[in-house]
Amino acid sequence: MSFETSALVVTWAALLLMALVVSGLVRQVHALSAGGAHRTGQVGPRPGTPAPDLARLDARPPVVLLFLSEDCRTCAAVLAEAERLAPDGRGEPALHALYAGAVPAGPTELTGGVTVHGRQAELFDRYDAVVTPFAVTVGRDGRVARSEPIGSPAALHALLNRLEDQVGGRP
Repeated sequence: MSFETSALVVTWAALLLMALVVSGLVRQVHALSAGGAHRTGQVGPRPGTPAPDLARLDARPPVVLLFLSEDCRTCAAVLAEAERLAPDGRGEPALHALYAGAVPAGPTELTGGVTVHGRQAELFDRYDAVVTPFAVTVGRDGRVARSEPIGSPAALHALLNRLEDQVGGRP
């Protein structure tokens, strides 16, 4: 095979690969714009609104609800940080991790500082948790104090530090 023929084959292969990548990106943009077109403001419940279905989780305020995804690496790191910050599960606020589907294999090895709940897709809808990881903090009064996406273990740590003054303690 001549150099020109080889270069032509490599060029066509590169063009095909680029077409596949662009196709995937177009699908993602379409999915994001279709799913997020009605979301012009804040996601999650508004601060001051009653927190839905805490009894379903056997969670007593103050509590931090962490909405996580089983296939999200950042979620796994956030859960590990939550476990590190609440090693005995007796601190305030209580920490609860929620998964829409089944609980992944890793969290079953936790030491008990975080209560993990699987199959909570309905709560993802009720709390408007459209991204993961997502945190909702509930104050002593049972009302939402804040709800926000958290993009790293450091963001969870900062969130818990901000709550320290509000709940009078820390995990």
